[in-house]
Amino acid sequence: MLGHAPSLPLAFFGLGTPEIILICFVILLLFGAKRLPELARGLGKSIQEFKKASNEAEREIRQSIDEQPKSPPPAKPSASIPPASSNN
Repeated sequence: MLGHAPSLPLAFFGLGTPEIILICFVILLLFGAKRLPELARGLGKSIQEFKKASNEAEREIRQSIDEQPKSPPPAKPSASIPPASSNN
């Protein structure tokens, strides 16, 4: 018997087609058909704002890295070892 791996779009978080259909049905029951477009719009705006904030934070981090001086690290002081005295 050959196993069939779900395709990528249907394997969202390891969920199969029946689970996704059930989740969509429960959402439809909870919120109603009239509120679904409003919820989807709000979700889209939230994702857009998150991506915008993420890109801005990444840009600021890259900018601060580029602005740091490119000086070589300070040299370590060498430990001076006194010469061996020959007391014969």
